[in-house]
Amino acid sequence: MTVADASRVFSVAAQFDAEDVYARPQISTTQRPSMVTCPRVGIPGRRLEFFGDSAAEKLYFASVERARRLGAEIVPVDFAPFEQAASLLYQGPWVAERLAAIREFAAAQPAALDATVGRIILGADKISAVDAFEGFYRLAELTRSAEAEWQKMDMLLLPTAPTIYKIADVLADPARLNSNLGRYTNFVNLMDLSALAVPAGMRGDGLPFGVTLIAQPSKDAQLGHFGDMLHRALPGAMLGATAVHIESTPLFTAAVNEDKSFQIAVVGAHLTGQPLNGQLVERNASLVRTARTAAGYSFYALANTTPAKPGLIFDGKGAGCIEVEIWDMDDAAFGSFVALIPAPLGIGTVKLADGSSVKGFLCEAHAVREAQDITAHGGWRAWISRVQ
Repeated sequence: MTVADASRVFSVAAQFDAEDVYARPQISTTQRPSMVTCPRVGIPGRRLEFFGDSAAEKLYFASVERARRLGAEIVPVDFAPFEQAASLLYQGPWVAERLAAIREFAAAQPAALDATVGRIILGADKISAVDAFEGFYRLAELTRSAEAEWQKMDMLLLPTAPTIYKIADVLADPARLNSNLGRYTNFVNLMDLSALAVPAGMRGDGLPFGVTLIAQPSKDAQLGHFGDMLHRALPGAMLGATAVHIESTPLFTAAVNEDKSFQIAVVGAHLTGQPLNGQLVERNASLVRTARTAAGYSFYALANTTPAKPGLIFDGKGAGCIEVEIWDMDDAAFGSFVALIPAPLGIGTVKLADGSSVKGFLCEAHAVREAQDITAHGGWRAWISRVQ
């Protein structure tokens, strides 16, 4: 299966079902049909656990290098909040949810349950409501802690599974080994995140290895674009055990949301986490993706601006590859947003590294004569992190 195939399945499964009391309308995640370029890809800042599987470890870091060659900025992050959330799946109260789903069946036909699964699930009848609420509180704390890490990255890149076990080994120690297998995925549902797993090579023993790209809620299209690139960058990638090369299959595309009329690229104080980002949020604008400008753009730290702002100009000389965030909003919101923009800034057409163009912030050339050229830093966040 390709990312494009998975996207088609997702488009069907993601439809709102009014008969499902937990269903919620799908938040807009659509993008222009172009590749996500230069994303900030997070990897754990400390050494990962592969449980002695050196082959898996080697394939993982080969995937990280492929992501780097595709233009990703590899960013070390604190994996602790995600790892601790993963442990809640089996060590916390969530196993009681599984009992709630099959309680009547389990009571009527206990022998029909796998012995190990039955022991774990039926043991959940000892979990109290207080235990459940304490688990919810702990998960909320970890989710909040993870917000600081999401400010540093657009997506996480992790092993889908850190190793592969033989069936006999799992049967002998099912709880511990299954927990090991889910070490880098068990937190995804609990933290309401988006995720996409793609092939990442074959081990020397002929068994497959994969990686998972993980992002914040409803970022499936962003993951799809970069995940498809990462899959296609795998040397000799085939479709499973077939003789079909990945290059012969259709690229991933995401439909454009026709309800949103304008997309705008922001480069400074309107970026996520920056002082003026609220002007976008209060207009119900949605973050589409992170991208980079094409070559030819220069980037400056403007003087005497409050809050501090940068200026982006096209002079045909700059190295470009400046980080931008692309936000989507309706026409009324776009008009009121543009009205807030002070000189020497304005809205023009910005060409992106993938060859597409989008409306975005540009600066009048006269304003950068006394400004500091910060093009080499590659973006406003990188610049301010250097001077803070």
